[in-house]
Amino acid sequence: MTATEDFYARVPLFERFDSLMDQGHYVPLPDDWWIGITDVVASSEAIAQGRYKMVNMAGASIIAAMANALDHSPFPYAFGGDGATFAVAPAEAAPAREALAATSAFSRDEFDLPLRAALIPVAALRAQGRDVRVARFATSPQARYAMFAGGGIALAEQALKRGEFAVPAAAPGARPDLSGLSCRWQQMVARHGFILSLIVVPSGDEQGGAFHALIADILAMTGSGTDAARPIPDEGPALRWATDGIGVEASMAAPDRMPMLLRRLRIAAQWTGAALVFRLGLRLGRFDPAVYRREIAENADFRKYDDGLRMTLDGTPALADRLEARLEAAVADRVAEYGLHRQDAAIVTCFVPSVVGHDHVHFVDGATGGYAAAATRLKERRAAAS
Repeated sequence: MTATEDFYARVPLFERFDSLMDQGHYVPLPDDWWIGITDVVASSEAIAQGRYKMVNMAGASIIAAMANALDHSPFPYAFGGDGATFAVAPAEAAPAREALAATSAFSRDEFDLPLRAALIPVAALRAQGRDVRVARFATSPQARYAMFAGGGIALAEQALKRGEFAVPAAAPGARPDLSGLSCRWQQMVARHGFILSLIVVPSGDEQGGAFHALIADILAMTGSGTDAARPIPDEGPALRWATDGIGVEASMAAPDRMPMLLRRLRIAAQWTGAALVFRLGLRLGRFDPAVYRREIAENADFRKYDDGLRMTLDGTPALADRLEARLEAAVADRVAEYGLHRQDAAIVTCFVPSVVGHDHVHFVDGATGGYAAAATRLKERRAAAS
C-alpha cells in the first residue's frame, strides 16, 4: 500500500451528495503533501475550433497517467474539463512530477494543446491562509471520487496560471502511460432540454453559512427527477461509437513504428468488434456488456466539489432559469459567483483500467464548451463587475 493510498483509505466515505457541505466529511491533507494541477492553455480558442473532445482528453490525461504511475493505487483527484487536480504524499511526488511533465509533452505534441502543469506543496497554500481538505464520495458501490474544500485548490489554480511551481513539459517524444483512457461513446443528446454546465464558487473568502445554504438550495433544485437528471441514461450510453474519437485514441496509443493510418485502422477494427459484443449482448468470461453499460451511468462523475460546486446536468429550460435567478440573488448578496453554460449534448471520457473490473470511471462534460465555457462566463462576469 502506498503512502497516498494508506491515508486516502482512512478518509470518511459519504454516499449522499446532498450532504456535500458537511465539514465532518473532510480531512486536512498532511502538511508535507503535494497538489498536482493542470489546465489547457487557451482552451476557449480550441473549443471555438470544435476541438473540445481533444481538450477533454488532455484534461483527463493526467488522471490516467497518475493512476498508471501509481499502479492503480487509489489517490484523490478531480476532473475539471480542461484540466485536473490531484494530491499525493511525499513518496509519490517524484512520479507525479514525471507524469506531469510527460503529460504536458503529450498534449503539446499530439494534440497541439499546450498544457500548464504545477506541483505545489500543501504547506505553501496553508502559509497563504488557505487549507486543503479532502473527502471521499461514493457515487456508486464501485466508484469513489474525491471532493476538495478549504480554499487551497482555488489558490493552486491561481498559482498555476501565474506560472508558480511550474513543471516544464518534457522533451518531444516523452509520453505518459495512458492505458485505459478512451473516448469511444457518442455524444448524449439532452433529454430534458439542455445539458447544463454549472460552476459555483464562493465570493471572496465567503465559505460560511450563506454559501452553504446556497449550495443546499442548488442541490435541492437539481435533485428532482422531473426537472434534472444525470446526462448518461440509467441503461448507459446509446450503442453508437464516436468515430471522430478514432484519431484521438490513435494519438494516445503507445508509440510504435506503425504508421498512423494503420494505427487508426487497428483501433477501428477493435471498436467494430466491441460494438458487436455490445449490440448482441455477448458475455465474454466475466465481462457482461449490459452490466458494464449500466455501471457507466452509475460510476459517472457528473457532479463534484473542488472549492466550488461543478455539475453537468440534463435539465429543463425552466430549471436553468430558476438556477440563474437564485444565483443572481447570491451574486447580488456577494455570497457567490457562477458560470452557467447551456448546450444540446454531453460527452463522456472514460478511464477503464480493466474491462472485467467494476471500478471504471467516466468523466462527463458538456459537448460544446462544458466546464471550460462555464468558467469563461464566470470570468466575464467578474470582469464586468470590476
